[in-house]
Amino acid sequence: MAIFNSIMAAISMQADQFASTDTLGATVQQVADAATQEMSVWELTLKGGIIMIPLAILSVISIYILIERFLAINAAAKEDKTFMKRIKDYIHEGEIESAMNLCKKTDTPYSRLIMKGITRIGRPMNDVLVAIENTGNMEITALGKGFNWLATTAAGAPMLGFLGTVTGMVRAFFALASAGNNANIAVLASGIYEALVTTVAGLIVGIIALFAYNFLVSRLNKVMNQLEAKTMEFMDLLNEPAAK
Repeated sequence: MAIFNSIMAAISMQADQFASTDTLGATVQQVADAATQEMSVWELTLKGGIIMIPLAILSVISIYILIERFLAINAAAKEDKTFMKRIKDYIHEGEIESAMNLCKKTDTPYSRLIMKGITRIGRPMNDVLVAIENTGNMEITALGKGFNWLATTAAGAPMLGFLGTVTGMVRAFFALASAGNNANIAVLASGIYEALVTTVAGLIVGIIALFAYNFLVSRLNKVMNQLEAKTMEFMDLLNEPAAK
């Protein structure tokens, strides 16, 4: 009888080992399946909830402003090396109309500044300078259109992301409380997804807007320096005949 009991105990132990092995294998398979499961960017974006809509709008507008303003500022920064020399020759020869036609043909911010100065020739130098500076301010303002939007997006997008984080966590804990004894990680998943995805999206949009803003400002500063240089060169040009 003792031998029979020993045999049965050994068989039972072996069966438990096989069952444990099967359970372990199933667990490993589940982990492997979870590891190989992929989620597309679109599916991940949908997990962020309604906050992703304003973030998507902000990102599209910011990228549009970056491209459109870059092209506009890049075009404004193009410089004709012979422009001022030709203007100088025209003014010294008294061909004011030819000088204005050259400015119209060139059609750049600095050419419009010079044209404004040419229309003020004969007036006191301070009046000429004020007219040029006012035109320059208008040109810079036009080139800087949309910069305020980028600055606002750089500050506001992360805040929208944090708002999504808070609402996502509220949803997660509300779902957890409502689940009662059936609470598990799956109950929390939806709210946590929203919290994390909106945070990441808000930071990404804010970083894009911030870098776009600083990049465009640096490009605009180069145009401002160019306008200042052209203004001083033109004022020196007007003073030359009086100096002779």
